[in-house]
Amino acid sequence: MFIRYAIFAIMLGASAAHADVWTFETPSENIQCVVGEGPDSSDLTCTIIERGGIPPLPKPATCTSDWGHTFFMTDRGPAEILCQQTSRDKGGFDRADYGVTGEFGGFTCFSSRKGLRCENLDGHGFFLSRRRQEVF
Repeated sequence: MFIRYAIFAIMLGASAAHADVWTFETPSENIQCVVGEGPDSSDLTCTIIERGGIPPLPKPATCTSDWGHTFFMTDRGPAEILCQQTSRDKGGFDRADYGVTGEFGGFTCFSSRKGLRCENLDGHGFFLSRRRQEVF
């Protein structure tokens, strides 16, 4: 467990000079995130593979793919839900153990048994759990 925490802490502390893209997932492997960091901004995309409840925003009429699974934000501005095919592959990501807070690329994420909460520099973000998803 300590090794996983150390890897997560190192991963979250990586700078753009060392890594432009990295990944992490919750211990359940149900929420997977990809962080991209560029010279002027960063972005975060998180996908919840199996979810329940009603999506936090209505599905747009133009969306002909999966809705309510993939959440996206940049380090500034509002978070959004993406209309795209959801990968059902689990594993292969570094683990963000429960109880761990990571600050990276303009984002702060907290992994708990209740779910994953991420927010950007403007205080916008999302909360994801199997039962509930929220955009704020």
